[in-house]
Amino acid sequence: MSKIREAFAKGKAFIPFITCGDPDLETTAAAVRAAAANGADLIELGIPFSDPTAEGPVIQDANIRALAGGVTTDRIFDFVKELRRDVHIPMVFMTYANVVFSYGAERFISTCRDIGIDGLILPDLPFEEKEEFLPLCRKYGVDLISLIAPTSENRIAMIAREAEGFLYIVSSLGVTGTRSEITTDLASIVALVRKHTDIPCAIGFGISTPEQAQRMASIADGAIVGSAIIRLLEQYGKAAPEHISAYVKAMKDAVGQAK
Repeated sequence: MSKIREAFAKGKAFIPFITCGDPDLETTAAAVRAAAANGADLIELGIPFSDPTAEGPVIQDANIRALAGGVTTDRIFDFVKELRRDVHIPMVFMTYANVVFSYGAERFISTCRDIGIDGLILPDLPFEEKEEFLPLCRKYGVDLISLIAPTSENRIAMIAREAEGFLYIVSSLGVTGTRSEITTDLASIVALVRKHTDIPCAIGFGISTPEQAQRMASIADGAIVGSAIIRLLEQYGKAAPEHISAYVKAMKDAVGQAK
């Protein structure tokens, strides 16, 4: 069983996203440990990129702050290796295809395996082009996680059939960021996914409140939250991890109550 599947084995999963190096790697480490200690089932770590096309302003700004602080892919690899001494829940990288290409795909993916990264999410990688990375991901035992957007309608079955790790269902059109309400008919997307795979699916983009998280987890197998956590880091800087502890706990409690 893929380690990622373990994140969903105990019920509905809560998955926070944290940009590495915002405001610095020391704070990122404290934020990851705070999330893990307060019920996060899997953590998405963002490797900053200068042109993060899927991100809204909150995560874009986090990318800019992290890069300005001198974060590099190598430093993030060393940082994860250190984290793995005491953080045992599954962790995946979320970044852009260019980051992997410029580092060297085989070197990047084999290093993921060596440091204990369980999966890779590349939001700008079209499903039709995933063969660029899939053979390497399989070779090194790193799940290449697919995204399904509300516009994927005719391709949902195809993407679901070939999914690995978990399926990331994008709640709404546009970029990441908190939304006051999510209006996409996600239940029918999830129903279609379930017809073609038993791989867990989690909903992300736009979730910020415990009520939203509970609602999304009642439709799918888990909820993913990024911008709301990044906003805490932006607001509190080095003091953010204690606020993240309370936030993750509230979100995990809400997700756990989803039917």
